[in-house]
Amino acid sequence: MNKTIVIIPARGGSKRLPEKNIKLLNGIPLVAHSILYAKANSEIIEEVYVSTNDEKIKEIALLYGAKIIDRPAELSGDLEPTASALKHVLQNINEVNNVILLQPTNPLRPANLLQEAFEVFLKNDCDSLFTVSRNHQKFGKIEANRFIPFNYKIGQRSQDLDPLYFENGLLYISKAKLILNKDTITSENAFPLIVDHPFVNVDIDTQEDFNYAEYLINIKK
Repeated sequence: MNKTIVIIPARGGSKRLPEKNIKLLNGIPLVAHSILYAKANSEIIEEVYVSTNDEKIKEIALLYGAKIIDRPAELSGDLEPTASALKHVLQNINEVNNVILLQPTNPLRPANLLQEAFEVFLKNDCDSLFTVSRNHQKFGKIEANRFIPFNYKIGQRSQDLDPLYFENGLLYISKAKLILNKDTITSENAFPLIVDHPFVNVDIDTQEDFNYAEYLINIKK
């Protein structure tokens, strides 16, 4: 049996956007967007777990059909890595083969992304996979009041840059044993799945991020 689950880490106590995980986005609590996305892929996912330390988040997660893992205080701090919450979930449930991480701060995902990503994950027998997107900006450092280009030469056209990619956070897939044994979500040979979509720029930490997500939803409507 090849059991695959989704884990959504959603702690309370956000500082920049208070109670963001229960804030209504298009009439639906933020954390519920990821639960519903997981439920829409039930042919792949057997169970959906929300790891949280917050009573309101627990109520919403249960309402939308997720199972709850109570996250202890020592794993709920601002600096605590996500992998520790995932490991805690795996230590408290029955045997699991694959874990799909859906972050509640990335509520908008292309409908077919999870299915495509999981097919790539299985086909390549990956230890882990995560989504990336290309960045077309010109980066540089500032030293002694001078701008020093990092990924281009002065005068070089943007379309001629060597491609750079960023981790967009839309989804991660890992073998459970990687999380349990290595305390990490992404291995050194993790497969970078390239995603080109407006949703890759949505990562909600501030009210401005939230407003942008609503804007994209309204355009889609």
